[in-house]
Amino acid sequence: MSDTSRGPGKPGKPYRRPKKDPVRILAFEALRAVDERDAYANLVLPPLLRKAREKGDFDGRDAALATELVYGTLRRQGTYDAVISACVDRPLREIDPPVLDVLSLGVHQLLGTRIPTHAAVSASVELARVVLGDGRAKFVNAVLRKVAQDDLDTWIERVAPPYDEDPEDHLAVVHSHPRWVVSALWDSLGGGRAGIERLLEADNERPEVTLVARPGRATTEELLREEAAVAGRWSPYAVRLSEGGEPGAIEAVRDGRAGVQDEGSQLVALALANAPLDGPDEKWLDGCAGPGGKAALLGALAAGRGATLLASEKQPHRAGLVAKALHGNPGPYQVIAADGTRPPWRPGSFDRVLMDVPCTGLGALRRRPEARWRRRPEDLDGFGPLQRALLRTALDAVRVGGVVGYATCSPHLAETRAVVDDLLKQHPDAELIDARPLLPGVPDLGDGPDVQLWPHLHGTDAMYLALIRRTG
Repeated sequence: MSDTSRGPGKPGKPYRRPKKDPVRILAFEALRAVDERDAYANLVLPPLLRKAREKGDFDGRDAALATELVYGTLRRQGTYDAVISACVDRPLREIDPPVLDVLSLGVHQLLGTRIPTHAAVSASVELARVVLGDGRAKFVNAVLRKVAQDDLDTWIERVAPPYDEDPEDHLAVVHSHPRWVVSALWDSLGGGRAGIERLLEADNERPEVTLVARPGRATTEELLREEAAVAGRWSPYAVRLSEGGEPGAIEAVRDGRAGVQDEGSQLVALALANAPLDGPDEKWLDGCAGPGGKAALLGALAAGRGATLLASEKQPHRAGLVAKALHGNPGPYQVIAADGTRPPWRPGSFDRVLMDVPCTGLGALRRRPEARWRRRPEDLDGFGPLQRALLRTALDAVRVGGVVGYATCSPHLAETRAVVDDLLKQHPDAELIDARPLLPGVPDLGDGPDVQLWPHLHGTDAMYLALIRRTG
């Protein structure tokens, strides 16, 4: 579309208004929300897509492309930053963040998708004209034309240091993780280059949507009747949705009889529920229950045994999410808003206690790719004291002969074994239970007695679990 006005600096040439591409504008808006508000893409993107559908701007293919642009750009941000740095004459910190977002979206289309080169450049320049203005669109055009001269493998050879000279920095650039995260994951995983490369690659893959059939309320057979559904790998209650499956379209999910829950999260709850006890099995506690996935599964399992569940969550709004997840549970339960480090319950009140503590979330980078760029090593200093305090509270809450499950969605050793080891040193009245037999059929669980799950080995988030029995 054009009119008779003249563009600045273009005497005699008709000015063409930029074309508004709703898919790329939405992707840009999502990236800006992640950057400006520290939002998470998995929370920002769904309402944006829903609004676009309601306006009639989007069909299924548009939504899929917008999703790929947002998540692909966030996952590969480190690699793309290195490429962009090689194509500009200033540090990236001196480029306005909105400009950098448009550039990153363009680089992802050029190097990470099958979109033709011309289309990727022209669509990105049009986006820049709409959201940045004509002047900065020229800068975007110049940079992307440089990027388009080579493919991803060639760029990586150019911008990543050789593996033999600096293995961690090489892997950080190639697989788009901060160097400190590469180092931490490698320390926890152990082994050589092949294993850590597989793990980092798995972090950059789109995770499957996994459902849980809550016992006594839904069955896997019911969920497997859905067109996109296949059986889970390890949990007897898990059903996976193939690409394109929409959980909200499933009646059992809408009714709350089933939910979306990673299979690693299910395994943590199942292992605690099946751990051997000495004495009664009547009272269960989830001490950090928000947002409610594990609590809903534990509540259903407890109901099947005639036990009751107390689900506690410090933040009132998250406690509300727990109550929603547990609504309709077949057995008795209670949800409270309480600080797990200053609990209202009496010591020794429970037979089973789950403490899934706040952590860096480095085990869920597939689902929240922006977390890798948001976290810092110093965050561990803040989480460590809280994790230790919550684990001590959990041990106090369980009776003699009862079992505590300490869980994190982080494989970082400072958040897993270091916390458990510190507790055991201070409490001779506690002992570790071997968790591996409680996950039958799950391979590659290590030497035990604690368990670390991995995306590349198990197809789950990198959940950690230690089971601790109070002995006196």
